[in-house]
Amino acid sequence: MSKATKKDAVNWFELYVNDFDRAKRFYEGALQTSLQTFDMENSRMGMFPHEQAGVGGSITRMDGIAPGLGGTLVYLNVEGDLDAVLKRIPAAGGSVLKPRTSIGQHGFIAVFKDTEGNSVGLHSMV
Repeated sequence: MSKATKKDAVNWFELYVNDFDRAKRFYEGALQTSLQTFDMENSRMGMFPHEQAGVGGSITRMDGIAPGLGGTLVYLNVEGDLDAVLKRIPAAGGSVLKPRTSIGQHGFIAVFKDTEGNSVGLHSMV
């Protein structure tokens, strides 16, 4: 039996939502991507595109769990598209909490509030 090695600090994330359809429209509009929808017992998930061996995540409506500001902050990779995503966020129903900010040699970040009240980060090297 081989022992798996830990390659990344994160392997999955879930952004909790109250209104799944509204949140799905928001993320698909702001990020200009499609989320694959899965229905399971007591939950509904919209999975962000990712490579099979890479880090993945979803928006998730789950009984008993609510979204909100002040919790864990996840940064979505918007490589090369940070400014365009920030411009699309208000039209999609969210708001920019922290505009494009340099983090030196590590690139640029921004933080927004989605339609469900979650604060979410964005990261790009350019």
